[in-house]
Amino acid sequence: MSRRDASASRAVAYWRDAPAAGDVEAVRTLVARAGVFSAAEVAIAAELVEERLRCGLASGYHFVFADGAEGLAGYTCFGPIPATLASFDLYWIAVHPDLHGRGLGARLLIESERRIAEQGGRRVYVDTSSRREYVAAHALYIRAGYREVARLPDFYAPGDARLIFEKALGAGRSGPER
Repeated sequence: MSRRDASASRAVAYWRDAPAAGDVEAVRTLVARAGVFSAAEVAIAAELVEERLRCGLASGYHFVFADGAEGLAGYTCFGPIPATLASFDLYWIAVHPDLHGRGLGARLLIESERRIAEQGGRRVYVDTSSRREYVAAHALYIRAGYREVARLPDFYAPGDARLIFEKALGAGRSGPER
């Protein structure tokens, strides 16, 4: 474990996957504090937690929450992509601003990938913005072995492309899924 990973690990008291009612507001606050997401995106992040609380696993939304001494330190949300054999979307990854650069995002990503693989996932896709505020997130994905597989110009707004990153999980998983 690197010094950076050890620092992130100390910031996390425990990991969990089941959301609680208080997580709706905790996620809303965490995502808003990140400073890069629109009000609509913040609302969507909270709605996914609400949907999971309402429908359980049938919602298709899975979470990894990293709780620290001061509350929610970070989280991810992911789920299987309908009509695919073994592909998953990583919908959200967010870390408390005070913990940026300490390895928690990487640990959350690794933990999410582990859980995706346990559920039979073979590929993970991440949709993100091309805005400069997302450069650190792009670097995180690339360091973790993701590659940019698509760029849709002006998708979110003029000059703001939709980037799609992809990673095959496990050895020998780079071929077609069907």
